[in-house]
Amino acid sequence: QVQLTESGGGSVQPGSSLRLSCVVSGRASNNDGMGWFRQSPAKGREFVAGMNGSGSTSYAGSIKGRFTMSRDRAKGMVYLQMNSLQPEDTALYFCATCPRCIVSSLPQAQYYTYWGQGTQVTVSS
Repeated sequence: QVQLTESGGGSVQPGSSLRLSCVVSGRASNNDGMGWFRQSPAKGREFVAGMNGSGSTSYAGSIKGRFTMSRDRAKGMVYLQMNSLQPEDTALYFCATCPRCIVSSLPQAQYYTYWGQGTQVTVSS
């Protein structure tokens, strides 16, 4: 069993930054891929960023250049640095594991096995 716990969400103004964290514990492999998704009433669930076991990344076009995903395998942590936040970034953000994912699989939710409970990000003026 794998447990994922997200944190770092909050309510911020447009143009602000947040860093989301995801603690990965339990029977997770450091070679597993990881991803960030978000869900909102308007857009449903959508892919944000992913990193495979080799460290290659994939980003959604809507956030490219503003968000950066990173990972500290020694600490079992995954991060999502979010800059220049906009109201359309408002959503519940989830991290998830993606065992044996290749880069082309990262945007596809069906390849992810374990999911966290999410952390809310609200961007408004």
